[in-house]
Amino acid sequence: MVKLDIPGFGFLELEHFVTDFSGTLSEDGKVLPGVIEKLNELSEKLKIHVLTSDTFGRAQQELKGVNCTLQILEGERHIFQKEQYVLDLGAEKVVALGNGNNDARMLKKAGVGIVVCLKEGCSVNALQASTIFIKSPIDAIDLLLKPKRLIATLRV
Repeated sequence: MVKLDIPGFGFLELEHFVTDFSGTLSEDGKVLPGVIEKLNELSEKLKIHVLTSDTFGRAQQELKGVNCTLQILEGERHIFQKEQYVLDLGAEKVVALGNGNNDARMLKKAGVGIVVCLKEGCSVNALQASTIFIKSPIDAIDLLLKPKRLIATLRV
């Protein structure tokens, strides 16, 4: 659990890290260097959930050895499936990470929504739905591992 009292923003009691995979933790279906280690380090504080459309069909293989729950989404309307997953966990207890249109609703509902922009880019909808914009998933995870960074970003 990560507990923070952020001046002007409010009190956070985070229990879950919900993240997209493609374009968020990975590029072209391959997890970025250092991400697995950071996720496992974060899993000592928060429960890790990876929700993915699995565009490249590699998420399960790439996340071997990560202490996480992997949910490969099926059917259509993944934007609503991701949102409902966050709501079911208790949205105020969630920090969410994503980059695409199908991440926008989960980013908006989460206690903290972080949009990341890698080579795939990030959608304007995801950007507008987020609390924080960041340039790498490792930087996003470090906001939680080094919470004074998160406080510095969100305080009013």
